[in-house]
Amino acid sequence: MTPKFIQKLARNGIAWLLSLFTFLPLYLIIVNSLKDQMGASSMSIALPKQLIWSNYAIVVEQGKLLQSFLNSLLYAVGSTVLGIALAAIAAYIFARNQSRFNRFMYFFVILGIAMPINFVTLTKVMQFTHLINTQLGMVILLAVMSIPFSVFLIYGFVGSVPRELDEAGIVDGCSPMRLFYSIVAPLLTPVIVTVGILNFMGAWNDFVLPLYYLNDSNMWPMTLAVYNFFGRFSVNWNLVSADIVLTTLPVIIIYLLGQKYIISGMTSGSVKG
Repeated sequence: MTPKFIQKLARNGIAWLLSLFTFLPLYLIIVNSLKDQMGASSMSIALPKQLIWSNYAIVVEQGKLLQSFLNSLLYAVGSTVLGIALAAIAAYIFARNQSRFNRFMYFFVILGIAMPINFVTLTKVMQFTHLINTQLGMVILLAVMSIPFSVFLIYGFVGSVPRELDEAGIVDGCSPMRLFYSIVAPLLTPVIVTVGILNFMGAWNDFVLPLYYLNDSNMWPMTLAVYNFFGRFSVNWNLVSADIVLTTLPVIIIYLLGQKYIISGMTSGSVKG
């Protein structure tokens, strides 16, 4: 074996080892969700002697997961659609009209990626606008939080769209909004799907914002439902594991369906422009 082959084999071995460590927590949760209370008490990696699927039915019934699932779906889908609609237009304007003011606004917007959240000020704003403890307020809040990173990715990708298409659309009589949505937006599909998946996953997994700004348990997303369920059934690790599996399953499915777009969209968006 050549030294190059040995080096490649060693890199692949390290990658596989790291992958095993990454999937170990997921394996533990899935395996223990199918055990009885006694079998799951030690959270071991051993396979269950008998598959107890009724754990999931108990979780759905007692954990109010159906209502929290619908809430999470509303927050994740609503904030993703709203955030992408605003971020895509802003990124297109910043990229196409690079005046000094637009350059300042672009850097001002993406500064939000690194800036921490001032919860005191944000709470005052939510109270003033009467959006606190409302589903609409949570959708708007999650959408606004996603805009800086969305603008950053889409801005770089807009540079790959030829300006000649804009000029051709204007000659044909397209209005600015029709020009964007009919000609430019379809060409941004890879990065828009990438941003959509990342924003959906972020909104679905968010715990802090619903905890601070949703007091009504009927409006809680699945992350808070898991937190509340864990407090009630902390000794029943089989039920807690089943609850976690049901909560993470939609995110895993969305990620697997769109992983090719995530890779292509982030690679193109990070090097263009």
